[in-house]
Amino acid sequence: MCRIKTVKTAQCLVDRVHLVHLHSLQIIHGISFIYTCGGTLKGRNGSIESPGFPYGYPNGANCTWVIVGEEGSRIQLMFLSFAIEEEYDFLSLYDGHPHPANFRTRLTGFQVPPPVTSTGNVFSLRLTSDFAVSAHGFKLNYEELHSTSCGNPGVPPKAVLSGGGRFAVGDRVRYSCVPGYVLDGHATLTCITNTGNTAVWDFPAPICRAEDTCGGTVRGGSGVVTSPGYPGNYGNQADCTWILLAEPGDTISVIFTDFQTEEKYDYLEVEGSEPPTIW
Repeated sequence: MCRIKTVKTAQCLVDRVHLVHLHSLQIIHGISFIYTCGGTLKGRNGSIESPGFPYGYPNGANCTWVIVGEEGSRIQLMFLSFAIEEEYDFLSLYDGHPHPANFRTRLTGFQVPPPVTSTGNVFSLRLTSDFAVSAHGFKLNYEELHSTSCGNPGVPPKAVLSGGGRFAVGDRVRYSCVPGYVLDGHATLTCITNTGNTAVWDFPAPICRAEDTCGGTVRGGSGVVTSPGYPGNYGNQADCTWILLAEPGDTISVIFTDFQTEEKYDYLEVEGSEPPTIW
């Protein structure tokens, strides 16, 4: 357990207890897939649908798509629809060709993922399904990004996006929420150039949460968690729990970029670290 008081920056490595839960997955060897599809896609943009979309993908599927862009470009995926049988069927993403060393993340469930961008000019996807239940599948658009483009930052559920233009260096976007929801995170994002001379957004896209609620489950290879109302003050009597889920066998690094709570009265506990640490 990490109990954090008034520190400005800190790092906590967590593994598997309570707040940080790494779901284990049984690997069954010797299963033969009965439906294959996919292929290599080239061009500045295009779309990919799971087989049978939106009426359901087949059982026993093993479909691999490899997107190849121009040398020096990156590939961004924008999901339009997503419904994969949770924890049994998966869409795996590879930052490069579909090799274990290039594995990026594994998507499952019924929530539309945020945009995902490769680091190079090749991005691969692999859909695998078991031999029982399926769902309607997925549809996405892909687009080449060059060094001066950040790409679309995406629109989280219940959010409204304004501004942006071409999402090039210097462009700004602003987020707001529909009535009944409040914004967690930075309302304004700016497309900047990082130290590697690549265009990136200066902050992750915020989320919209229902008023008078906080906490939730965060999935994926990376993400952001903020206290209610951040960067403003959180309210009194707050009791918020976030669960961070990573891939089986992975650990999670929690890095604090800003931290301020009322000393001796308010605190943040991070469970799952070994050995227990108190700040």
